[in-house]
Amino acid sequence: MPASFDDFFFTYQALIYGVGVNGLLALSMYVVLAIGQLSLGQAAFMGIGAYVSALLTVKLEAPFAVALGAGMLAPALAAAIIGVPTLRLSGVYLALATIGLGEVLRIFYLNSETAGGALGLPGIPQQGGAWLIYLCLAIALFVFMAIGRSRIGRAMEAMREDETAASVMGVNVPLYRFGALVASAVLAGLAGALSADVSSFIGPNEYGFDQAVTILSYALLGGIGSPFGPVLGAIILTLLPELLRPLHDFRFVVNGLIIVIAVLYMPRGLLAWRFRRIGPAGEARP
Repeated sequence: MPASFDDFFFTYQALIYGVGVNGLLALSMYVVLAIGQLSLGQAAFMGIGAYVSALLTVKLEAPFAVALGAGMLAPALAAAIIGVPTLRLSGVYLALATIGLGEVLRIFYLNSETAGGALGLPGIPQQGGAWLIYLCLAIALFVFMAIGRSRIGRAMEAMREDETAASVMGVNVPLYRFGALVASAVLAGLAGALSADVSSFIGPNEYGFDQAVTILSYALLGGIGSPFGPVLGAIILTLLPELLRPLHDFRFVVNGLIIVIAVLYMPRGLLAWRFRRIGPAGEARP
């Protein structure tokens, strides 16, 4: 690699990693919003993935592939456990239930000596890198594009527009809710495991309510008409603090104003593009 590229990557490697990881987190939010549900448990699932993969790597010296797989499986199991009793919840009630999960886990990390307690867990060896993060992001986008144009995608869109009507049309609403929550947990856990790998340190306060709201803001800013919208929002809101660094503390105020303006005046987000499908007569339809 040219020396100039090495210097650039060394200077901005945290930002490069952050864009990819936050893109995965944005997709984990997209899954639940795409069916009209509001879940704020992505930060909690991210923390589970980060801690499980990091503990396996640091304490048990497990292979990276095993740690990464466990980092996706553990939050999926957690989502399956909480998914059954929360299937009937929607809107703010589901959001509150998943926020509660995040706070319970954060307190657990704070008081767990195995997880490093309030000081966090240092010394995580880096075994992946930017190439793995962006490969996972590309695969996730490809899968969501394929799903969006399929029968499953049409069912998800029908649920987002009118859940009752979708149920009457034969859509298994509880199954889609459960599947979306588990898929969201898998993606968030993957993002957590990859983030822990490249940062070499994790702490309990990284996966609290603030992080949950930040993940939600990615989707609100970019839009949920397609999987590219939340990823675009994640890119902008990850790069924005760096671009506004000369403003020091005021850059967070500007960040918040941008989100509010986008929600008020662009309800479909910055990227309003939606899937187009072929109707029965061959005509294109949204």
